[in-house]
Amino acid sequence: MAEEQIFFDTLTDQQSSGVVFVRSGRARNYRLTLRRDGVAVATIPARGSDRQARAFVEQHRDWLERARERQARRPRTAEVWSIGTSVLWRGDMHPIRIAVPGPRPAVCLAADVFRVSSLEGDLRPTLEAQFARRARIELSARAWELSAETQADVKQVTIRNQRSRWGSCSARGTVSLNWRLVQTPDMVRDYIIYHELMHLREMNHSDGFWTRVEEICPWWRGAERWLKQHGSLLGL
Repeated sequence: MAEEQIFFDTLTDQQSSGVVFVRSGRARNYRLTLRRDGVAVATIPARGSDRQARAFVEQHRDWLERARERQARRPRTAEVWSIGTSVLWRGDMHPIRIAVPGPRPAVCLAADVFRVSSLEGDLRPTLEAQFARRARIELSARAWELSAETQADVKQVTIRNQRSRWGSCSARGTVSLNWRLVQTPDMVRDYIIYHELMHLREMNHSDGFWTRVEEICPWWRGAERWLKQHGSLLGL
């Protein structure tokens, strides 16, 4: 998951053929990843060198090109949303339909109704703003509920407009969630929350961390598959 990158410490000013180099005090090995936003990131371990990092990238250049080709083939949501456009909502694709015509119009996605200023033009900014407002209520409440269930030491929950990760956490007990999780199935939403809660006990992606995730969220692999298959519909 892209969340591994929350442990990157500093960003160098070096770029090579579209690859950003990041030095991490926690990394043990060189690593090359392609973020959901299309940015390739080469991780340099604490004792690594820039020269070896560039050589590592060149050794894996074919993998990177294949990964970029796969990413380009992933489905994307429409740039402009109008009546009839299908949008991912609560885990399924639903067309935007008129719920209330007239001077105070509203549209609906499945059973959820959203007020809009007009039924004309691009509805995306208005709807996404309303999605984010709902997320601040729903995701925060669910995160606190699951933190109580797992007895995780959460100090604060924030809902953010993250562009390359689904969630993150800090050693001080702050869990941050991407508002777009409100568009995903419940099992995916809960997996991301559990994932971040378990980071409060294991601030890494070690075998011990995944053992904790498995214990509390045995369906996590299915959630990961869903994110890989559908995350691009949410712009990630």
